[in-house]
Amino acid sequence: MSPAGDGAIGGWGAGIESPPFLDVGEAARGMAKTKAFVDNYLPALLGQAWHLVSTEFHATVEQSGLSVLEWRVLSTLASQGAMTISALAQTTVSKQPTVTRLLLRLEAQGHVERATSLDDRRYTLVRVTRNGRRLVAGLIEQADRHERAILAPLNPQKVEVLKELLHELIARHRPGA
Repeated sequence: MSPAGDGAIGGWGAGIESPPFLDVGEAARGMAKTKAFVDNYLPALLGQAWHLVSTEFHATVEQSGLSVLEWRVLSTLASQGAMTISALAQTTVSKQPTVTRLLLRLEAQGHVERATSLDDRRYTLVRVTRNGRRLVAGLIEQADRHERAILAPLNPQKVEVLKELLHELIARHRPGA
């Protein structure tokens, strides 16, 4: 039922019963009085926050001549060392075939190199070269400044809690977790 008790969805179409598959429960209907569903839906909030804060920096990346995915791949390898292609794809939030094609291009440009894992020869490891590291070193410093500027209005405890919660969510929902 809507707050008016007529079965309408959030006051829409007064007098029209909401279909059972749209009956989101009393709590959600109460929330609708003050906010739209997406205003409190975690995936929507994370997506909006990501888009707003990363779009600013993506312009800087593109001005340097790199694509956003090239930046993600090279900066990840520069900070984490050698990785499997699947781990790199997961970390950069990209599809593995897309990352594989990009790595071929970056390898041809001398920014990354691939080698068979010594621990398990079934895996290929990728690492950034000196050339690739030089390419993103300045951008990593700019990204760090950008993050500090974004987080400056928040107190350090909130920043720490935010990052801890995000790390926990990622760990719990990572494939194979």
